[in-house]
Amino acid sequence: MISNTSADTPVASKLEALLNLQRIDSQLDEIRRVRGDLPEEVRDLEDEIAGYEVRVSKFDEEISGLNDQIKQRKQNAKDADGLIRKYEDQQQNVRNNREYEAIAKEIELQKLEIQISEKKIKEAQYQIEQKNTEISGTKQRLDERRKDLDNKQAELQTIVGESEADEKKLMDERGEATQPIEERLLTAYTRIRGNVRNGLAVVPVKRDACGGCFNTVPPQRQADIMSHKKIIVCEHCGRILADVAARAE
Repeated sequence: MISNTSADTPVASKLEALLNLQRIDSQLDEIRRVRGDLPEEVRDLEDEIAGYEVRVSKFDEEISGLNDQIKQRKQNAKDADGLIRKYEDQQQNVRNNREYEAIAKEIELQKLEIQISEKKIKEAQYQIEQKNTEISGTKQRLDERRKDLDNKQAELQTIVGESEADEKKLMDERGEATQPIEERLLTAYTRIRGNVRNGLAVVPVKRDACGGCFNTVPPQRQADIMSHKKIIVCEHCGRILADVAARAE
């Protein structure tokens, strides 16, 4: 039971207002059901595309950094080659073996620098090739996902367009329908809707059973429901039991 209701509004009026709100919400649920998982699929594709775009951008930055390294390594090799020529010229004018060996050592160091630079350049070039391969694959997947997104968005737009006017009208009606419902009751209604699969928070008793979970409602409880003296909820599912439907003869 959702506690005693305020005395200024009859329980029957409160239940009628809740039933009206439930009717509107059920129609809105049906419109959204037709859309199915499309809105979520569109969001997922948008997130996936954003991820691919970030990945491509990151690869581009890494390639730019590797190209900078190659440029610097080439400059290092060029500088080392210049020093080698300079040292070789100096060797022609040495005065003793000690000076000759010192210069020879410097030449060997510069040759080693060239070898290291060439090795690092090849490694960077290989990494660039690998990243370009990754970029190519990522861009291919990106193009595929963009096509999927375009198709999903077009499909969703068609469905939304067909029901947009009805949905807007129902949303306007819903705004009006909530006005006479006290906040406490509206909060309870919203909570119940969120806890049940079919969105039915307000149901009648049909064939001696709850119209939501179909569990039996005892005769005395049915009598209490029909008296409209207080708002009663199903003992099994917590839905608001608005009325007792007449049996078909």
